[in-house]
This record gives sequence, C-alpha cells and structure tokens, in this order.
Amino acid sequence: MNESSSKKELIEVLRKAPTVALFSHVSPDGDCVGSMLAIGLALEKMGKEVHFYNPDPLPSYLTFLPGSSRISQDLPNPQPETLLFVDCTDFQRANLSLSEISPESMVLNLDHHISNQFFGQFNWVDAQASASAEIALSLINQLGVEIDGDIATNLYVAIVTDTGCFRYSSTTAQTHRLTAELLDRGLDLSRIHHNIFDQKPLAQIKLLQCALSGLEIRSDGQLGVMILSLEDFRKCGAEQELSEGLVNYAQSVEGVEVVVLLKEVGSREIKVGLRSNLWLNVNEIAAKFGGGGHKRAAGCTLQFPMAEAKQNIITAIEEALKIGRDH
Repeated sequence: MNESSSKKELIEVLRKAPTVALFSHVSPDGDCVGSMLAIGLALEKMGKEVHFYNPDPLPSYLTFLPGSSRISQDLPNPQPETLLFVDCTDFQRANLSLSEISPESMVLNLDHHISNQFFGQFNWVDAQASASAEIALSLINQLGVEIDGDIATNLYVAIVTDTGCFRYSSTTAQTHRLTAELLDRGLDLSRIHHNIFDQKPLAQIKLLQCALSGLEIRSDGQLGVMILSLEDFRKCGAEQELSEGLVNYAQSVEGVEVVVLLKEVGSREIKVGLRSNLWLNVNEIAAKFGGGGHKRAAGCTLQFPMAEAKQNIITAIEEALKIGRDH
C-alpha cells in the first residue's frame, strides 16, 4: 500500500471507529503527550469514546496541558478495536509487546521518526515533519474537526518542545506556517512558556549540576559525555523523568558536535541519549544498539554495567566522528 492510501485508510478507520485508545511512548515528552491529547480531544468532538495511555507518569511541566489528567498508566479494559500509537517507533516504545495487542484490534501508527518500524495495519509516518504534532494537525484538519484553544495548546507545546523552540534542523517553513495556524486560536503564550521553560523542580537543577560536574570533553573537543548514576538520582531526590532534556546543555560547548548522556536505571541497564549539532547522524549510532530516533537526536538502552556501556557507546561515536572527518 502506498503512503497516500495508507493515510486515507487511517483517517477513514478513525472516522468510523466508535471507541479509540491512544498510546504514547515511555519517558513522555511534549510531542508524544501534546499530539496524543490533541488527537484524542478532536475525536471526542466527533462524539467518540477515547482512552489515553502512557506507561509512565507525566513530567510536571506537562501536567498543565488540557486533558493531561486523563492519561492512565493502566491499559484500557476491554481493549477497543481501534488503537492509535502516537510518536512511537514500535510497540516496545510504548512498553508493550505484540502479545498484549488483541488480534481483533486495528493498529494505527502516526509518527515522524526516521527509525519507525511501520508496525501498524495503517501507517502515517513522515520523517520530514519536525514533530508528530505536524501530522496530528493535518489529521485533525482532514477529519473536519475545528481546532479549539485546548487542541491548539497541546499541538503548540508539542511543536515548540520537539523543535527546541524552532532551533533544530528539522524546523521548516511548513513548521512555522502550522504554528501560525495554532497562534490564530489565541493561545496564552506567556502561560505556556512559563510552564514549559521557567519552572524547574529543585531536584532537576541539582541533577543538572551532577551531570555537568562530571562532563568530559573528548575526541579533540568534538564529543561531550555526561553520566548520571543511581546514586546521583538518590542524592538529588530526583526521579528518572527529571533527566529529560539535560543532555542538551552540553551541546552549547564550543566545538562540540555530539553529546551523550548515560543514565543508570539498573545495575545492568543504561539509557543513552544522543544529540548532535550540525552533521553527525546519531540515529545510525543508536541503531547499532537497537535504538533509534532522528539524525540529530536519538537514544538506545544498553544492558551492561555503566563502565562497559560508556566504553561501547564512546567507541561507536568516535568511529562515526572519524569516518565523518575522513570524508
């Protein structure tokens, strides 16, 4: 099935479905939450019953989003016949396995990651979109639902967070056109930006201090490495979710092309966040370890002790940097 017909079928399935369950990924961010909520609120305006699911609690900066209190960590029971996965590359990204999906269910997949596995019966995947919210906005428009203030707020937060306030290379003229469409709905930008960017739990600031205090600059100044241990989280009184976005701080070091944050979530489980500035494709590095994402932002999980995980990921990054320099 070609891309355009898959989009059309996905839209028609949603148009006809009386009940829809929406799923978003672990360690929820602004794009997966905002896009899921916007689509769900739009479907409810069409008279549909909607369930929202995420395996993890929301970070505090997203709890102001309209509808966020309805997101559950419990799977809907009974499972609806229509399941829409938002901003997920595969089932595992939502902490689910195929065995947990009813064979009678129709799986729909809406995403913008280049590493998407096209796991749905119908897939709307656009790796050129700056955020899944761009696709969500197009979907809502094609469903014929009027975008109100609540929907627009969710979509705006999704776009502004996933583009780094329009700084990332994924931002296009279309991104700005779609954002202008949302601003026409009269958004309270001061309140939105205050909640997202100006309010940080003290534990998160302490966690950032820990990460930066151990910052290593390697590979002739091109690589920045930060580590957070379980002990760091304990000392700071911080949950794992508060490490979201900390990897970005090392990107501003002059001369650095790629940064990596390794955080310990278990004795042999290390979550890795990768970011690059101008040219290195970190999605390819993450893919070597079973992960993925985007060219400039990706991640993976390594089942090793911290020292071994650190060496493995640094070796892979240094090899990629050398290949890039040689070419």
